[in-house]
Amino acid sequence: MSGWGELLVGLVILVGLIGVVVPILPGVVLVFGAILVWAIVEGGVSSWAVFAICTVLLVISGVVKYTWPGKKMRDAGVSKRSLVIGALFGIVGFFVVPVIGLFIGFILGTYLSELQRLSRHDQAWPATWHATKAVGLSMLIELLGALLASGIWLVAAIAT
Repeated sequence: MSGWGELLVGLVILVGLIGVVVPILPGVVLVFGAILVWAIVEGGVSSWAVFAICTVLLVISGVVKYTWPGKKMRDAGVSKRSLVIGALFGIVGFFVVPVIGLFIGFILGTYLSELQRLSRHDQAWPATWHATKAVGLSMLIELLGALLASGIWLVAAIAT
């Protein structure tokens, strides 16, 4: 692959990493797709090995992203209904106040749902805080997987 092609792949990976943190873009899908295109164009055994390693890292981080924070929320007593309502409020919030409205809407929706369910602020707020921390943990796990895959690709691209 030419230097320009690798630069383009690297830019798509960078946009994917941004998409993990700012959930407007499908971050992991962009990282995965860019590395796949690179492996196809490179076509060598080593590029396919790099792609396989990156795929395993992205899959593992995807599984851990949903299992570990979910267990922490269940242990804290946060209901699935509250998470769904928080997500819906987050989507609406994203369009009302671009980007940060997603986070504000999620917290507000989760809090209102937990307040309705528990009927007490002193119980609803800790549950909301646990849900917010779990979502942040989920994002960090996804970012770690994407960064590891990106780093492996970068080392391989420089080496070839």
